[in-house]
Amino acid sequence: MPDKPKPPPESEFTEAFLKGTGPGGQKINKTSSAVQLKHIPTGIVLKVQEHRSRSQNRKLARQMLAERIEVLEKGNKSRVAVVGETKRKRKSSAVKKSKRKYRLLDEAKEKEKNITTAKNGEGESLG
Repeated sequence: MPDKPKPPPESEFTEAFLKGTGPGGQKINKTSSAVQLKHIPTGIVLKVQEHRSRSQNRKLARQMLAERIEVLEKGNKSRVAVVGETKRKRKSSAVKKSKRKYRLLDEAKEKEKNITTAKNGEGESLG
């Protein structure tokens, strides 16, 4: 699995702190804890407001920007794409396993039902 991408140098993006919006009450709407980054060479703009802390939002925004730039540069070989493909394969495998399990259970019930029906049929013909 590829390593996490390094954030771009500070000269390549602009950073602004905005007032937050949405749920979280009055405090989130009054403080400028949301972070907006604009990557100058690519024009990518992203706004992050995951946490109430400005420093946590800055760190997260830089990491997200690095990931988006990596996806643009590397495409399917980027870490985000590789991780997404791995998760998709695991999910697909789990779904197949679950379907197989329930199909086998249904087949076992059908066999048991047929055996029970056959026994009841034999008992009636003998009596």
